[in-house]
Amino acid sequence: MRVTMTSAAARAGHANEDFTGALPTAAVLIDGAGISGTESICRHGVAWYAGRLGGSLLSLLSLVRDRGLSALLAEAIKQATDDHRGTCDVADPISPSATVAILRLYDGLIEYLVLGDSVLVLDRADGGPLVVSDPRELIISRPYRSALEAATEGTDEYHRVLRDLRANRNRPGGFWVAKDDPRAADEAITGSRPISELTGAVLLSNGASRIVDRFRLADWPEVMTVLASSGPAEIIHRVRQAEARHAVTADDATIAYCTDLGEA
Repeated sequence: MRVTMTSAAARAGHANEDFTGALPTAAVLIDGAGISGTESICRHGVAWYAGRLGGSLLSLLSLVRDRGLSALLAEAIKQATDDHRGTCDVADPISPSATVAILRLYDGLIEYLVLGDSVLVLDRADGGPLVVSDPRELIISRPYRSALEAATEGTDEYHRVLRDLRANRNRPGGFWVAKDDPRAADEAITGSRPISELTGAVLLSNGASRIVDRFRLADWPEVMTVLASSGPAEIIHRVRQAEARHAVTADDATIAYCTDLGEA
């Protein structure tokens, strides 16, 4: 499998809190999340957590071939959490967390997992792309959206609303992300498709998927066409242009574009 990756921090001087990496038979994308004050809870930070989680996942995917993706994610969450349990308050609601997308080639299948608001798209030889996403955070966040938009980003009020929203994480009736509880992996969206049905796949952080779900600049077939012709950097370039045009705060944006799926 060939994987072309592009990742761009939200702004210069800002740590990129996304992570992506690949093996000959797998690709992983992690979108780290935190708010102001996280550094007082975790001395390592969101980018560290995203990298630790992603690195653990890649190692497990390489070494452990006979376990499901949810089980591997649960083990990776445990490993990343244990790495800073002794120095940081890992259970605090604002300690670092992350969304996850995983793709793996295994026994003639493409297996996939999505936890949180990252997006995975499978490009089918016959029919349109199959979009794999987890809508729970979007649904839960709707009542909070107007309050967040009314508050100035970075203010105490903004962070109060964000804390209230994030209190819905990793609980029944809420939404699920990778954080300190490995059981969150059981809530991931998973599935598989025969490799023979697919011509490509792409993993996107929500800072990149906004080209479709926020700015409506393209639909998913168009995105797959641009990826095939110009690569992931062009998608992120168009997102950055739209953010500037609409005065929308930029987000870290990461894409892992997978082709030659039948070749390990």
